[in-house]
Amino acid sequence: MDNKYKVLFAVLIGSMLGPIDASVVNVAMPTFSKVFNAPVTTVSWVSMSYLLVLSSLLLTFGRLGDLMGYKSLYITGMGVFTASSLFCGLANKIGVLIFFRALQAAGAGMMMAVAPAIITNTFPKSERGKALGFNAMSVAVGLAIGPSLGGFLLTYYGYRSIFLINIPIGLLGMLLSNKVIPRFERKKKEPFDIEGAFLAFVFLFSILTFLSKGQEYGWSSKKSIFLLLFSIISFVLFILREKRFTHPMLDLTLFKNRMFAASNISCLLNYTAQYMMIFLMPFFLTKSGYSSSEIGIIMTAFPLTVLLIAPISGILFDKSGSLILSTTGAGISALSLVLLSKMPFNFRSIDVITRLIIFGIGNGLFQTPNNSAVMGSAPKDKQGVAAGVLATMRNTGMVLGIALSGGLLALRQNYYLRILPKASNINELSFLYGVKDALFLAAFIDFLCILTSSTRGKNEESIEEDVFK
Repeated sequence: MDNKYKVLFAVLIGSMLGPIDASVVNVAMPTFSKVFNAPVTTVSWVSMSYLLVLSSLLLTFGRLGDLMGYKSLYITGMGVFTASSLFCGLANKIGVLIFFRALQAAGAGMMMAVAPAIITNTFPKSERGKALGFNAMSVAVGLAIGPSLGGFLLTYYGYRSIFLINIPIGLLGMLLSNKVIPRFERKKKEPFDIEGAFLAFVFLFSILTFLSKGQEYGWSSKKSIFLLLFSIISFVLFILREKRFTHPMLDLTLFKNRMFAASNISCLLNYTAQYMMIFLMPFFLTKSGYSSSEIGIIMTAFPLTVLLIAPISGILFDKSGSLILSTTGAGISALSLVLLSKMPFNFRSIDVITRLIIFGIGNGLFQTPNNSAVMGSAPKDKQGVAAGVLATMRNTGMVLGIALSGGLLALRQNYYLRILPKASNINELSFLYGVKDALFLAAFIDFLCILTSSTRGKNEESIEEDVFK
């Protein structure tokens, strides 16, 4: 096997572990509540702590990768992830489990933040899209098999197994990564912006907590208002810090590159729309009379399609660039969401599966070229922070999508409760109409993604000589 493909395989292990572990615990929430005798609100932090810490540290880890080396950070991340998985599996209190889930997320963040940078530096430009396509495929596989794997392990081996299974995989990944990933040359040594990293973490953690918990706290509650104000203040302080610091954690001149800026904004919009659909459809199908096992099979149509399309779109990117592919993909995604929102109530399962396949085609066409455009438009010494920005946009879009879904669904359901004729099934009908309206909003967000994607221009290369002086 060519050494570059050995590097790709090593990176795919880490790229798959993070998404699997993010989704695998969702099916175990009722088990955690029973085993630890904890309320649902407390148990939810097993998942929330992972998501918030992961999303809040990606920028920091991206910059650290540029400074300390991608290989070192990647292997360190896999080590932290593996060790914390052991302690998650041994946890005997819910607070201990939540703490080590947060630590596990830090390890996953180190891997996710530099994985695209390792791939970009390993493969030539003519093969970069294909390689990043396989990376996108591994993320889709992780998200697709997480719930099923979690259900299997819970049923036959208990809840501890969903964490302990990471240990042999992580150890194997560390050994392989240490052997095959090269130590990429770093041209210059710069100090790490500790203050900037802290402000970035505070901003991202507070805004993501606001988006995630706003519905539960109440959007106008003191907690929500405090989180929002805290995030705004920390964001302003972060921008001021980065503008005046000689070696900032996030070089804001990156966003002067139209390709970089448009591709990242498109990523945020795409994942917002995507997670609105992922969050809403299981509820829609449940209210329509489908069982959990049937919903699992139906929903798998989306990630499986992405799994097939992502490598193909990567190969096409190597030949044609990202402008047409990503913009077309966003358009197909928007169309599928409109079709889902207009679906009649007496639909068949094949009607949903067909629309989810269309959505998967759109997202598969969009993601790989868009990711490749972000990495290709950043200079070599900022590949880590570019990957961190991209991953932050992706995770923020996930949280934003779920928050928008919950908020809009509640508003529209209350609206339909007022205007629909009184009937025994009015609650179900108002809920279904609310979901359809929220899906239409997701389509509109993907329409905005078409606009931002189409403004990126055709040049995939870094314009370092013009921007990064």
